[in-house]
This record gives sequence, structure tokens and C-alpha cells, in this order.
Amino acid sequence: MNATANPTANPTDDITEDVTENVLAAVRAGRAAELPGLLKALEPAQRRALLAGLKGLRGELRSSRWERWEDRNRVNPALVVAGAGCITGAAAAATWIGAADLRRWRRQPPTAALLDVLSGRDPKWLGDLAHRLAARSATAEQDYRLIIELVRLAGCPVPTTDGCVEGWATAVGASRSPLVVTLRRDPHLTALAPRLFETAEPVRVLSWHRDPDGPDNWPTALAALADEECLDRTVLLDGCTARLLRGGKPAQLKPYQEILEALRPTAEEERERAADWIGLAADAPSAVAGTAQQTLARLAAAGHLTPRRLAEMSAAVLFRPEKKLVRSQLVLIGKELTRNPAAAPELLPELAEAFGHADTGIQERALKLVAAHLTDDPGLRAELAERAHLLSQVHRARAVELLGPAAAPAGESGPYQEILPPLPVPAPLAPAPETVAETVELVAAVVNARAATVEEFERALDGLVRHAYRDRAALAEALRPALADRWWLDPEQSRYYTQELPGLEHVAACVLDAPPTGTPDPALASWRSDCHHPAIGAATHARVAEAARRIASRPVPFLLATPTVETGSLDPRVLVARLAEYGRLGADPAPADLAQALLRVRRDASVLPEAAALGTPAGDRLAAWLGEAGRPVAVTRRTAPAVEHRWGGVTPARLVLDTAQRTTVVREFPHRFHELAKARTATDRCWDGRDDASMIAVLPEDREALAAWCLPVVTAGAVNEARESAAALPLLAAAGGPAGPALHLAVATGLGARHPEDRLRAVDALLTLAAQGELDAVRLGCDLAELIALGTVKPSRLADSLRTLAATGAYATTWAVLAAALPALLTGAADPRGAGDLLSTAAECVEQCGAAAPEPAGLASVAARGGSSRLVTQAARLRDALRRNEGAPAAGN
Repeated sequence: MNATANPTANPTDDITEDVTENVLAAVRAGRAAELPGLLKALEPAQRRALLAGLKGLRGELRSSRWERWEDRNRVNPALVVAGAGCITGAAAAATWIGAADLRRWRRQPPTAALLDVLSGRDPKWLGDLAHRLAARSATAEQDYRLIIELVRLAGCPVPTTDGCVEGWATAVGASRSPLVVTLRRDPHLTALAPRLFETAEPVRVLSWHRDPDGPDNWPTALAALADEECLDRTVLLDGCTARLLRGGKPAQLKPYQEILEALRPTAEEERERAADWIGLAADAPSAVAGTAQQTLARLAAAGHLTPRRLAEMSAAVLFRPEKKLVRSQLVLIGKELTRNPAAAPELLPELAEAFGHADTGIQERALKLVAAHLTDDPGLRAELAERAHLLSQVHRARAVELLGPAAAPAGESGPYQEILPPLPVPAPLAPAPETVAETVELVAAVVNARAATVEEFERALDGLVRHAYRDRAALAEALRPALADRWWLDPEQSRYYTQELPGLEHVAACVLDAPPTGTPDPALASWRSDCHHPAIGAATHARVAEAARRIASRPVPFLLATPTVETGSLDPRVLVARLAEYGRLGADPAPADLAQALLRVRRDASVLPEAAALGTPAGDRLAAWLGEAGRPVAVTRRTAPAVEHRWGGVTPARLVLDTAQRTTVVREFPHRFHELAKARTATDRCWDGRDDASMIAVLPEDREALAAWCLPVVTAGAVNEARESAAALPLLAAAGGPAGPALHLAVATGLGARHPEDRLRAVDALLTLAAQGELDAVRLGCDLAELIALGTVKPSRLADSLRTLAATGAYATTWAVLAAALPALLTGAADPRGAGDLLSTAAECVEQCGAAAPEPAGLASVAARGGSSRLVTQAARLRDALRRNEGAPAAGN
């Protein structure tokens, strides 16, 4: 019919069009298995024409919204096969097959259909494709089966990229046969096995099936293949040591350590790698370093480790904090000196590294070794004496007796001075953007950011309000193209947009006259929670929604509640000036904005007359708030008993803080702020919002309430080992309002956090309070004693925190806290396990700061017990230090 209507038409074009439509129909239906048969009949010109249609379909799916996810899941595998069959270049084919938009959740490609459609290609082309796919780090592991089949068809060498190694290890590990059998039969074993030790990240499958007698254990299998000479033993040994030397987390290194142990190196092989063992003993994680240390000890006992090598090793190991490694090294040095006294000039100077160890018991062992093997060499004595100042006071007299007057510490230059960080001064917020262009740029940045700072959000919000008041049309004209990609501007998506659109976008939508068309869920509007985060969010959204409404009805010239410093606090005189300007312009304060301003204003009674002099209702409210009405919330404390759960778990007893109701807020503030004011018990079900700065910015002058609400999260970091549990503590310490019992208890709990980074945050908060003169050390110490008795805080973790605190130079502060905490441990009111570490830190602080406070209750009786336990020796050290300082000048600050 077409030929009759158009004599110049080419029938081939009709055929091509029909075939193209058939293939596209199969692709749209997701029938990937049919495509190889359809594509093999096509000529090159037909494939080129089809490829254009496939690219169009791909673009259509890529630009579709989330509601078409089922279509994409169905079509994409077929689209991969069809495109691979039409593309002529290997590079383009690899890009198409590995494209991220054609994958979902890292799904493997349709391998069988791809091999069918590609099987007729030139072997050289197939090999090129295999290596290009292997070079794609994002997908090589998932594409391993396709790659290895392409290698078989092409007869080319197997690629050895990291992704291929990971895919190969996973594939052989999934075999039903014993691993050693599968590996023995694998044609690519010798090419890929050495690469197990060279990948950028440890091969995950090596950590599976740790049972050494199990059929799927990698260390056992590799060692067996080395014994059979299927693998080069030297390559495996060198690979293991090189991988261990690269370092990593202990769990990542353990498989390689197990492979090394399974290989059972001979004495000759150990001797050849002495430098590697020294490097591992110096820098590897404790378990690996301990194994290397044992190997070196065997070499030393056999006379295969020279004194110079042992000295090199000792210098590094004695510097490590792990007591077990340091003690073992001292034993090794002692044995070598006994066996070879001539090694003393090389080995004894290295013992000075142990003089500065935190454990005074290790210092004592090092000093005894020096005494046992010291020679008459004056140079050696002078070298050791020069380092003797590192010793604790308890050992200095013995050092002087042994090494002479040169070992005596230099005279003190003056009274002790406590080192605290500078007084924190919150940075002021920059003013709102002056121009429309600056406002639009900032709004776009905040809208597209995953998390905006308090300053960015507040400046952008105030900028929108200000410029909408001045010229809303000009603001909208500049704002629309900057937010053109937002989903709520798409007519097809706007039905999902309700008046609960969060954050700055709600205000921007009103500027652009894009009101919500959907209906909010009434269940969400009435939802309540014991957690404080929804209350914080409700207050924040109330202010944002109010600003949006006022833009459309009664614009305000600027916002009252924009903070003046980064913590969210608002200078009271700035607020008075803003209210005065409102009065001059005849503007009425927006209720939610004024409520947030009152919650943020710094309470300064000297400004109260200025507020009252405004003679406006808002001025009167500010004056009342600066008086009694704005007093921070009362916090009470209680101990919640342990709870046994039906599923078998137990929530241990813990300290809980309850906040009272704020009647002024309930009586005078908008209803969306009432959740902030209700009496609240923070529970373990509290949602950890991880936006601590924004949370604090709502109540920046009431850190007692915030600390009470955050306590369950901080407690979870000490009891349940949650991460980032103490993230809010440094921010709370720098915020405003009284630093009372709630904040001190939260900091005390954070000092016992499971993870070191959280303990460090608690130390930062403690130092901030001390620098501001707000730290009640006795209260904090008593809190710690109670938390230890409950089991919330473990003494070993607390000791680590307080060592860190003391190392900053705050020895007197650390001692003041410990002096209040120790009696409960020494008199049996709390579990004494770990008390030795705390006593060691306390003694160090007293020795450094010269404190001569009364001895903590129970110290004398513990010190008098006798014996050499750490608890007794450190108690005696602390007792002696306190008694030595009696009559000395008080510590300076």
C-alpha cells in the first residue's frame, strides 16, 4: 500500500521499521530471552536504526519519576541485551552494559542472554569487552560470570582487577564442592590467587567460614595448595606480610594473619622476613603485632636477631600504649641481655622509651632492667639520666641513686598553672542577604543541601521574608529558575504536596504562588510522642509555615527570631531594636516568630527596663520573659529500675531526668509550641535526629532541658554501644542558660561512652564548661560514682577519658573530678574493677599539679593492704603524692 501511494519509498525501510518495532515491543515487555533470536537476523543498518530507538527508550525511563520503578525493573535487563547486540564498539558496549541507570540494587546483568547475543562477535572484540567490563570498578564484581565467559570465548588472559578478584573469590566460595577442590580445578587460580593480597580493600569472602576444619576455610585451602605446589609458597608468604604491613582494622587483617599461620613458615622463612616482623611489631594492630613479636622472640632465642635489630624493634614497641606488648618486649630485652651482656650499650638506651609509659609498673620494670645490666660507661649513664625526667615521681629517687644527680628533675620554673582552652565565644551570624540575587543563591544552596547549618537556614529564611516584603514579584522572577527542578513545581507531582512541606521550600513555594494541592494525613497532624524531636520539629515548622502564610497575606519586614550568634541565641538588645522598628513600621509581630524569639533571647535582666519602655504588648511580653516568666525549666532526677523484656532482653537500671511543665509557654505561646512545654520524661525510644545544632537553636538558652532530653541517647552510647551518642554535648556546653545537674549528668555519662570519638566529645564539653567557669567538679565526680555503681559507666572507659582530659594540661580539674568519684570505688559502694587505672590517673594529676587535698575516703586502707596489684600500688602512689604535697603552695589556675 505504501509503495503504491509513494513510488519512491523503499520497502526495506518498512521492513526495518517493522523489525525495530518488534524488538522494541519485546524490550518494553521485558522479554530478554527472545532478543538474541530477533537481533541475529538484523543487518548492521537495521541495528543502527534500532539503537536510536533503544537510546530514546532509555532516556524516557531515566527521566521518569519514581512511580515508574516497576517499568524500569522490567525493561532494563532487556534494554541491556538489546543495546549490547546493536553497539559495534567494545568501549561503548561496556559502558552500556555497566551503566548505573540500567541496574537496580547492583543487580547482575542477564548473563545468558548477553552471551547469546554476543557469541558471534570476533574473539579479539570479546576479549576487549571482557577487560573493559573488568576495569569498571562499580560493576566488575557483579559482572564476573559474564567476564569469565567472555574470556573463555575469546581465549584471552583473565583480567585481574580488584572487582574481578572479588567476583572470582565469591564464585569459587559458592561452589558445593570443598573449597580446596574447587580452587585446584580452577583454570585461573595462579593468576587470581596472588591478587587476593593486593586489592585496595580486603577481599570480603576471606573472612567467611572461619572454622579451620571446615571445607570452605580459605587459609586452610590456600596452605594445602601451597603444599601441593599448585601455588607458589613464597608468593603467598610475601603477599600476607605485605598485606599486613599495609595496615587496617583488626577484623580486616585477621584472615591474612590466619593464612600466614596456616602456611607455618619455617625458621629460614621467618629469618628472611625479619624486617617485616619488626615493622608489624611497631605499627600493626595488637593481635598482629603480638604474633610478630613472638616470631622475633624465637629468632632472638636462636641467635638470628642482632642486637641492633632488637634495639630497632624495641624503640618502636616500647613506645606503644599496649601494656602486654611493652611487658613482653621488656622480657625479651632482659633475656637477650642475660644471654649476651655485650648488647647492653645498644639495648639499654632503648629502655628510656619505657620511662615515659603511662603505667608506673612498666616504668619500674624498665628501671630494674637498667639497674641489673648497667655498665660503667659514662656516656650510657648520661644518656639514660637525660631521659629520667620522664619517670613518675615515685621512681625518681631510685633513678638518681642509680644514674647520679643528672637524673634529678630540673627545678620548677614557678607555681603550677592549669591549662584550659580559650573561653569559647560564639561566632556572630552574618546579616541577611542584601540583594535578591544573593538571597536566591543562598536559598537554592539550602534547598539542595542534605543538611544546612543554622546560619545558612536562618539567613535564607530571613532573606526570603525581607525581599518578599520589598518586592515579591522580583523575588519570584529570580527564584523560579533556580528551583525549576523541585518536584513540587511539577504539575504531575504537586498532588503529593501538602501544607506539611518541610523547611525552606514551604516559604519558597508561597513566594512562587505554588500552594499545596494535596491533603495532609490527619493521623500525622495528631501524632504525639514522648521523644523531644517531634516537638522541636513542630515548633520549627510552625514558624516556617507562619512565614509562608504571612508572605501571601500580611508580609512582615523581617523576622524577629533570627539569631545573632551561631548557637541560635539572640541578643536581647537586638530584639528590643527589632521590636522598636516593628512599632515604627506599624507591623504586628507574627505569633510563632515572636515565640521563637523569646525562646532564643539571652536572659539579661539589665535589658528588662528597655523592653518595658517599648510600650507594646510584645515589649511587655519580652520584659516578663526576661524576668520570672522565662526562667529555665525545672529538672528532677530519679533512678529507673532494671526492666526484663518478654523477648529476653534486660534494660539495666539507669538515671532518668524529668522536665517540668512551662506554664508560661502553655498559656501564651501558639499551640504548636505546647509540646515543648509539657512535662516530659525522655525515654529510650527517643529518636536520635542527628541534627543537634538545629535542635539546640530552638532552645539555645535552656540547655538543662535539652541535656535532660538528650540523656537517653548519651546513655545508649555507654550501655548499648550506640555511635555518635555524645555529638550534642560540645554544642550544649557552648550554649546558654544554667549549667546545672542535667548537663553535668549528661557529660558524666558521655565520659563512659563505648566509642573513643564519643568520649572525646564529652571531654571537649567538660573542658568548655571548665573554661567558662561553669564546671562543678564535685557534682560531676559524684555523678560518675553513681553511674559506675549502676553499671552505666565502666571504670576502664572513664579512665581513658580522664587520661585524655589530664593530657590536655587540665591536671587540677581532672583531680577535682576524681577526688569526688574515688571514695565510692575505694569504700566498696561501687564495683572496684578498673579502679587501679583511675587511681593511676589521679596520682599523675596530683604529682603534676601539686594538689594536697585530703585523702579520699578508703584510700589509706586500700594502700595498706600490701601486695603488688595495680589497685594497691596505685593507691599507695596516690597516698604518697598527697602526703608529699602537704604544706606545699596550692595549685594555681
